[in-house]
Amino acid sequence: MLAVTVSPKFQVVIPQSVREQLKIKAGHKLQVLAYENRIELLPIEKPKTLRGFLPGIETDVPREDDRV
Repeated sequence: MLAVTVSPKFQVVIPQSVREQLKIKAGHKLQVLAYENRIELLPIEKPKTLRGFLPGIETDVPREDDRV
């Protein structure tokens, strides 16, 4: 298990192995969530990078006859 120390300015350093695994680079934005008794950091993805992340999903939507 990895551990980090909170600095006097309330900063933490994300360990290199985690940054490499999640491909986090300097300048990337992370969403911070307080969940139960923990803090979660989630990378914020640009909508453009999410295009095509669900290959094979059914996109046909049945329409009512008057909604053509």
